[in-house]
Amino acid sequence: MIYLDYNATTPIDKEVADAMIPYLYGNYGNPSSTHELGVTAKGAVENARRQVATILNCSPEEIIFTSGGSESNNTVIKGVAFTYKNKGSHIITSQVEHPAIINPCKYLEKLGYEVSYLPVDEYGIVNPSDVEKLITDKTILVTIMHSNNETGTLQPIEEISKVCKKHNVLFHTDASQSIGKVPIDVKSLGVDFLTVAGHKLYAPKGIGALYIRDGIHIEPLIHGAGHEGGKRAGTENIILDVALGKACELAVDALKDNKTKQLTDYFYSKLKENFGDKIHLNGHPEKRLPNTLNVSFIGRNGHEVLNSLHEIAASTGSACHSGMTTISPVLRAMGVSDEIGRGAVRFSLGRYTTKEEIDVVIEKINNIKY
Repeated sequence: MIYLDYNATTPIDKEVADAMIPYLYGNYGNPSSTHELGVTAKGAVENARRQVATILNCSPEEIIFTSGGSESNNTVIKGVAFTYKNKGSHIITSQVEHPAIINPCKYLEKLGYEVSYLPVDEYGIVNPSDVEKLITDKTILVTIMHSNNETGTLQPIEEISKVCKKHNVLFHTDASQSIGKVPIDVKSLGVDFLTVAGHKLYAPKGIGALYIRDGIHIEPLIHGAGHEGGKRAGTENIILDVALGKACELAVDALKDNKTKQLTDYFYSKLKENFGDKIHLNGHPEKRLPNTLNVSFIGRNGHEVLNSLHEIAASTGSACHSGMTTISPVLRAMGVSDEIGRGAVRFSLGRYTTKEEIDVVIEKINNIKY
């Protein structure tokens, strides 16, 4: 199997797995306990917190551990909504967000909150001026993803943050797909909240983190004892916390290597060489993640293309129900036509992808009949 679906999830890095092992067996103490096992566990959690903070360029005290990207997003959206309801009930997001953003917003709409869904251009990019036009004195939060999980398109987060600061509105970005692929500096970005998902980062599923800028208080999503500085109750999962910390440490070094971008560019150049105008790039040609290649095979169905690529793991940009194919909401929001959208396939490369594998995939794709 050639795995080209790293945006869906990543394998656990061996060094990450090795870091977990001591906490599977001997070091099983509760970090809240004051005896030796508890102190050891507490030290492991805090070291992991420092490792996560390092890749984001923030203070460890600004990091809380969660169960993943969905929990981090829900914590911000619902936490801000419930904490600042006396100020207002208006939230701004975009039409191309992940369901872990869209669905909490839809839930809040049922409770009487107002949510504005920003349009995007043909590349899937939000215009910062459109954000400013929608801000009112009732706006309490803007949440725009750092990069899109389907197309890899990067959003102008720094520019949007300046707009939010100008109007004293809190700003969140879901960086689940971006961590470890492009540099992330919360100070440069100017965000108040940022989401991390471990399983996109060669850590296990079920672990994530949330950056909350120092000085901001929001109502916790999970109430209980005073874990995570009172921001997220529940006994710390030492094993997974350590795993995410190690994954972030490894990612700092991985950012120095541009091998993945070179392979992605090589892959796309071969597709254009072999298929010409029958290949359409979905997303921005330059402002996108270095590992993500979302292309449409014009005149073909993405599901059929993938089914013909035996032993290749990738994703489509459409859904198939009862023989009918509908394009994804992301491509729809970008104005991609049904003819082009139905043929979308997302190839996402990763740390272990080789040129030899890409050459095999290209050979298999070249056998697709038009």
